Amino acid sequence: MLIVPEAEIAGLMDRKSCFEAVEGVFAAMSRGDAYNFPVIREAIGHADALYGFKSGFDRTSLALGLKSGGYWPGNEAKGLTNHQSTVILFDADTGRVKALVGGNLLTALRTAAASAVSIRHLARPDAKVLGMIGAGHQSSFQMRAALEQRAFEKVIGWNFHPEMLDRLAATAHEAGLPFEAVSLDQLGQEADVIISITSSFAPILLSAQVSPGTHIACMGTDTKGKQEVEAALVARATVFTDEVAQAISIGECQHAVADGTLDPARIVDIGRVINGDHPGRTSPQEVTLFDGTGVGLQDLAVAAAVVDLAVKKGVAISVDF
Repeated sequence: MLIVPEAEIAGLMDRKSCFEAVEGVFAAMSRGDAYNFPVIREAIGHADALYGFKSGFDRTSLALGLKSGGYWPGNEAKGLTNHQSTVILFDADTGRVKALVGGNLLTALRTAAASAVSIRHLARPDAKVLGMIGAGHQSSFQMRAALEQRAFEKVIGWNFHPEMLDRLAATAHEAGLPFEAVSLDQLGQEADVIISITSSFAPILLSAQVSPGTHIACMGTDTKGKQEVEAALVARATVFTDEVAQAISIGECQHAVADGTLDPARIVDIGRVINGDHPGRTSPQEVTLFDGTGVGLQDLAVAAAVVDLAVKKGVAISVDF
């Protein structure tokens, strides 16, 4: 068995490679070449933590395995990342354990890559203003990946705790762009692309606040009960997702489906757009929304790529198991 420690991940996986891996697995899912197994995600009744498993199999790459982990909201105060996870890969031919891979940085990178894929394929070509809702650990990853998809000229942001907006400001300035802290009304009016990356259980962004032509990537809702935007906004938009079954059960779509304003048949898996089987955005005035629930195959794709790179660079640890 190979081990790729968390400390090695930053030197192995970059945003471009992660984007390509995630885009490729979305396309494979749409073709029916890869599929995810049912997600297990539960509150464990300790440390306010959410814990679970995501897994799947890609027949093309033979990536088979799972990611185990979750969200510990008190970790930041301890100097740790709130999201903690590990990816386990298995040999598809024998079932033997193939690799154990640190999953914290990979989770942040693959989540950002998913929203970036949606921006690449769904945002207006002339998008200039990026709006960020949420300023937690993953927000900087989201912003960096998004800024590579369009010629953005400005970043605006909002957070429940305004003092945390310094993280967004620093990331924008790192990219050479101005940053402005704004109200939700102003964010919805001005932003051409909006990324929400929070752990909210109540709607933050309302339909009336969002201008026509906006692309929204909802990246924080991955558990039953979570919600970042008003159900009416989801119902108003042309909706795309990583996996329809997850969007309905644990994603942003769960609320609009539950209240009857969104027919599940209207939800399009983004792999169809990548493969050219769906046109994606059809007009400059259309509001598009990507429900990024996070699928196990994303984790397996980036982890498999990391293992290959770790072997080539001689940093993978081999142990008998």
